[in-house]
Amino acid sequence: MKGRRVVLWNKPYRVLSERAGAPGQVTVADLMPIPGLDPAGRLDLDSEGLVVLTNDGALQHRIIHPRYKMAKLYWVQVEGSPSREAIARLAGGIELKDGRTRPAGVRRIEPPPVWPRVPPVQERRDLPSGWLEITLTEGRKRQIRRMTAAVGHPTLRLIRVAVGPWRVDGLTPGEWREEFTAT
Repeated sequence: MKGRRVVLWNKPYRVLSERAGAPGQVTVADLMPIPGLDPAGRLDLDSEGLVVLTNDGALQHRIIHPRYKMAKLYWVQVEGSPSREAIARLAGGIELKDGRTRPAGVRRIEPPPVWPRVPPVQERRDLPSGWLEITLTEGRKRQIRRMTAAVGHPTLRLIRVAVGPWRVDGLTPGEWREEFTAT
């Protein structure tokens, strides 16, 4: 198929969303059978969920560049149960070492219907965990992890659910599907 290609991939835990990694490191290139596609953004090694791959450099730029403010939606399991004040701080923007984050959409959610993580998240019996839904329009390195840590609720599990109009719905870790779009 010629023209623009867009593939949605559910990145598994401990897999790099980059084409190349250290020897022995599993990457998107190892799991994606379609050549010529590049990830539009990254998820860190410990994060899971949607990565959009495309052969269209302009689309890749629109997804990645903060100027376009393309929303990215995450489900985030955190230590403890964030207070209204902690959620308000996250939503208003957090001062990090590399500057203040943009305002974000943040709300508490019930545990979402997600696949089991292998290995499972290590939880402490004496400290419950909670889930947040966070929508960002920027993507700094380990941003959500740094934000939740700054309000006293370290991230235990991070799943990207959506990038702009695309969602990970129906894909288990490692699975992918091609989206057919107008060129």
